[in-house]
Amino acid sequence: MKKVIVISTSLRAGSNSDMLADKFIEGAQAAGHNVEKITLIGKEIQFCKGCLACQKLGKCVIKDDANDIMQKVLNADVICWATPIYYYEMSGQMKVLIDRMNAMYSLDYKFRDVYLLTVAAEDGADVPKRAETGLTGWTDCYPKSRLAGTLFCGGVGGPRSIEGNAKLQEAYEFGKNI
Repeated sequence: MKKVIVISTSLRAGSNSDMLADKFIEGAQAAGHNVEKITLIGKEIQFCKGCLACQKLGKCVIKDDANDIMQKVLNADVICWATPIYYYEMSGQMKVLIDRMNAMYSLDYKFRDVYLLTVAAEDGADVPKRAETGLTGWTDCYPKSRLAGTLFCGGVGGPRSIEGNAKLQEAYEFGKNI
């Protein structure tokens, strides 16, 4: 049994990426894994100030929700990020959270496998590539980890337009097979 953290980065409740994350969670739970979902809705996550105090303290000096999320990420075996694609890139709030977890760089961490679930209005195979590259930049800073898999669902721009899409079942299987 693995401890899995799923971070849903869309700020729209019931978003397409959030629905994809929920199916991934169902699959992971069906396989017997312990899964916790973190949604960024209602979370306060400020921009990194670049002070680098986190490298000495092992946590950020800014008092918001980023440190609590970071602790959960550090102690998980598997991390799954779910994000809408905006302008061919991960959501801004996902990038801000990644930046704010800079304190992890000097800390020990358990996670080995990192997954990425993406959705976008556009449907081309190249649409999620920059988000994948951005997340790979993060995983490269943690040499015991790797980007273990990605799942993209294009053509889903409107709210809940992913309903009935075959990618939901793929997300379930994706989670089941981690």
